[in-house]
Amino acid sequence: MARAKRSETSSMTLAHTILVVLMGEPNSGYGIRSRFEEDVQFFWQASHQQIYRELGKMENQGWISPTVVAQEGKPDKKVYAITDSGRQELLRWCTEPTAPTAIREDLMVRILAGPYMDRGMLIEEVQDRRDFHQQRLEDCREREQWFRDHSDLPLVEKFRYLNLQRGILFEKSWVDWCDRVLELLRSPDLSTIFEES
Repeated sequence: MARAKRSETSSMTLAHTILVVLMGEPNSGYGIRSRFEEDVQFFWQASHQQIYRELGKMENQGWISPTVVAQEGKPDKKVYAITDSGRQELLRWCTEPTAPTAIREDLMVRILAGPYMDRGMLIEEVQDRRDFHQQRLEDCREREQWFRDHSDLPLVEKFRYLNLQRGILFEKSWVDWCDRVLELLRSPDLSTIFEES
């Protein structure tokens, strides 16, 4: 398949992310959501409702096929498998060039509003964000250790590890940036802002 030109770039969709998850093995909506939390939380967020709504659309397009599995004492569940049509769509999408995703980050707007807002409130906001990213970084480090303890993993797991490494760098950069901003916000006039940290 020929690679599309940069100007023809399409954005990543939830459907394509689900197709990648299903390439590994069939899974239920709940299982797909769990894989999102493990593998794609750094670059794609989706709620249960969004995933189930998308699964319905994908089923209508013929990209996935559900199998109803009876469960004792629980409602039946659907387990979804990728179809040949779904594989073709994923491979077609993979030939398109990627483009950076636009960032929309409300904390950055709060920082710009810093001169006009209560400094204590801004410090609290940055501290909360730091704590959030620190927890995610610790979770990533635990998963990283699991990968290192199981170095004989199949190729698909090694590619998951590559994304984990990006996630670690992402979370660490947030923690480092928050630490620097907190240090500066605690000085009266941000007098050390241009000093090397």
